[in-house]
Amino acid sequence: MNEREAVDVSWTVNALRLSGLSWGRPEQSPLLMLHGWLDNAASFALIAPLLEDFYVVAIDLTGHGQSDRRSADASYQIWDDLPEIMGVADQLGWDTFDLLGHSRGANISGMLASAFPERIRHLVLLDAISPEAVSEQLFPEQMRKFLDQKPELLGAKNRVFDSLEEAARQREKGGLSAAAAGLLAERGVEVCEGGLTWTTDRRLHGASAVKLTQGQNQAVLDHLTMPTLLLLAEGGRVATNTDFQALERRPGFQLETIPGGHHFHMEPPLASLADRIGFFLQEKSE
Repeated sequence: MNEREAVDVSWTVNALRLSGLSWGRPEQSPLLMLHGWLDNAASFALIAPLLEDFYVVAIDLTGHGQSDRRSADASYQIWDDLPEIMGVADQLGWDTFDLLGHSRGANISGMLASAFPERIRHLVLLDAISPEAVSEQLFPEQMRKFLDQKPELLGAKNRVFDSLEEAARQREKGGLSAAAAGLLAERGVEVCEGGLTWTTDRRLHGASAVKLTQGQNQAVLDHLTMPTLLLLAEGGRVATNTDFQALERRPGFQLETIPGGHHFHMEPPLASLADRIGFFLQEKSE
C-alpha cells in the first residue's frame, strides 16, 4: 500500500468513539488536522497526501463523519471538543505536535493552542482565526436561542436522499465543487430507511448557549506564542472585526491570502499550497 494513502483510525476518549484518517508513517513529524463545520476528516483527503514529511492525522469531530454524537444532555460549544482532541493526542503519544484547522476547526485549534502553547509547535489556520464575537450584554438572548432550539433539534432528523450524488449536491449549494462535496459525502453519509442521510448531528445547526466576547477572542490570540500561519481565502468568510494589523506586527505570525473560496484546501491546484504549509511547518520555532 502507498504510505500516503488514507488509513482509517479510531480512538475512545471520554466514552466517545472518535474516528479519523491518517496519512504517512507514525515515526514522521506529527500533524493534527481539524475540519470545519459540517465537514469531516475527508476535508483533508487531497492536501494531506502531499505533506510527505509528516504523519498526518485528521479527526472526525464529534457529531461529524463517523465519530459519535454527543449525549442528549451535552452541547456542541467549540470548547467541548478540546478534551477529546487532547485525548487523541495523548493516545497517539504526541507530547508536542503541529496543528492545522479549517474554519470552525481553526477556531477550535486557536483555542486549544492558546490553552496548551507548550504542546503546539506550529499553528496553521485556514480561513478563520476566531469565532464572531458577541457582546456580553447579549448573553441572555443568546442563551434563550439555545434553550428554545435544543428540544426541537434533539428530535430532528437529517434529510433523506435517494443517492450519494444527491446528498453531495446539497453541499455543492454551499459553494463546494462536485469533487470536494463527493469526498465529504462518501465519509459523512450513511444508509437509513428510505435511502441515505448525512450522519451530522442536527444540534450543530443550533445556536450556541454562550458566545465568546471580543475580549475573550483577543485573549486567545494573545496566547498564541507559537509560530502561526493564517491563510485567508480571497473569497472566504473571515469576520472583519479581527485586528489583523496588530497580529501581523507580532513575531512569529504570518498572514497570506490564497486564491479560491472557503474550501481552498480542497480545490486545485494544491501543490503550491502544500509546499507553503510544509515549508512553514519545518521552520524552527523561536
